[in-house]
Amino acid sequence: MNETPLANRKHIAVYGNMNSGKSSLVNALTGQEISIVSPVKGTTTDPVKKAMELIPYGPVVFIDTAGLDDSGDLGTMRAERSKAVLRETDLALYVIDPTNEDGNIDEMTKLFSRYKTPYVIVINKTDIASKDIVQKIKERYPNAIEVSASTGEGIDVLREKLANILKEGDEEETYVGHLLPSGSKVILVVPVDSEAPKGRLILPQVQVIRDCLDHGIKSYVVRDVELKSALEDMPNVDLVITDSQAFARVNEIVPENIMLTSFSMLFAYQKGNFDVFLKGVEELDNLKEGSRILIAESCTHNHTHEDIGRVKIPRLVNKYTGYNLNYDFCAGRDFPKDLKDYDLVIHCGSCMINKKALSSRIIECLESGVPITNYGIVLSKVNGILERTVQIFKRAGKI
Repeated sequence: MNETPLANRKHIAVYGNMNSGKSSLVNALTGQEISIVSPVKGTTTDPVKKAMELIPYGPVVFIDTAGLDDSGDLGTMRAERSKAVLRETDLALYVIDPTNEDGNIDEMTKLFSRYKTPYVIVINKTDIASKDIVQKIKERYPNAIEVSASTGEGIDVLREKLANILKEGDEEETYVGHLLPSGSKVILVVPVDSEAPKGRLILPQVQVIRDCLDHGIKSYVVRDVELKSALEDMPNVDLVITDSQAFARVNEIVPENIMLTSFSMLFAYQKGNFDVFLKGVEELDNLKEGSRILIAESCTHNHTHEDIGRVKIPRLVNKYTGYNLNYDFCAGRDFPKDLKDYDLVIHCGSCMINKKALSSRIIECLESGVPITNYGIVLSKVNGILERTVQIFKRAGKI
């Protein structure tokens, strides 16, 4: 369970004002001293994450955030960073301290609604709070759960509530199993170049291999240089999955009667809104000299002369459009708040962020009227094979 990547864990974020007991609550829920607890306001300055198993649900990550009522220049920045965590939050807890006024709850519940985030209101410090005040809060929020992080009262009830909400919203996370029946055969093309990590596969490749195993799909893993002979070994293969960067040469090798797609496109379908991405890629045909594009990467890594997001995609898009376009880049969990000046957002496969984080970015793009698409979809478009690479999704009735 500890080996489950963060991107595959449900993210539970804890919000509230300073000294409402957020950190104590996280410690009580995890059964560990994860967050520093102090009577001094503003102890938590940056989001603190802890991966754990939430029984009886499964792998999750708890996120302890800074107080929303923090003040001053730095305090305001910390509060805004806490709100930004909502982009990746699958389930939110809002902690109320009944011994103090709370003027942030209404703003946060509006944000929860904006990002379609289920939430639980938690009334903390019930061991020391006035019963009359707790009752008044319950009248306003009848579904709120009463707890005492210091005594442990109500913690088991809260854990069970969280597990039930997560179970209700669960969907099977599969990359190939929903596209092909058990017994199918696929060839996975894994180029080994200067960007390939020495001695290991990257996360999308590992997860697709595991997904094939889970669904009884036979997989044959080869480099691009061995693809031709692999097709001879497995002439009745159902699907070839390649790194998007190799689309051009793989497309030339794989016969037209065999379906072809990429790891990035599989992740785009599983984590994002595939129809939005397909519509977004059409914007490539509307770009003109000086158009501004945001390239969004979900991971942070050293950049080389072969970097897909910062080198290859800009070069290929410029060639496709015939224009010199302007590119901005963001990486990791950074994503601009102001998107209105962009003509297009091109997002990576999102293997390092969770599904909610990508969904939130799609929401922000749609709200700003900015098209968004995906690395693999762009690369198939500029190579003239988009219709071929989406055939597997159409055949399975997924688009």
